[in-house]
Amino acid sequence: MIRTQGLAHIHLGVRDLERSLAFYRNVFGMDEQFRVGPCMVFLSTPGSEDLITLNQDPSEAHLAGMNGGVNHFGFRLSPPADFDAAVRDVEAAGGKLVSRGEHSPGVSFAYVADPDGYVIELM
Repeated sequence: MIRTQGLAHIHLGVRDLERSLAFYRNVFGMDEQFRVGPCMVFLSTPGSEDLITLNQDPSEAHLAGMNGGVNHFGFRLSPPADFDAAVRDVEAAGGKLVSRGEHSPGVSFAYVADPDGYVIELM
């Protein structure tokens, strides 16, 4: 078994780097950590070690929003979770609501999509 310290990052191909950067900053409060060249930026949630890489690689732009077998990734909302406000923030930043409900009684969720179409679970 390989021992790890957890997931290092999620790498997303995007069509418009600045649009995607604004979405993840405005909706999830993520902070830019560093850039690699003009087309790649690394973001993290304040106070955590998670990373999302946004990469506007022109040779892969046609793949943006395609999940390659990955259905979605998720963000846990800070309590008390306000799903109505979260969905409004997503929509105001160019994303959209995909579905909303409960996994079980009292365990709410909302699936939203970012501007490229990546599905994000809010829980």
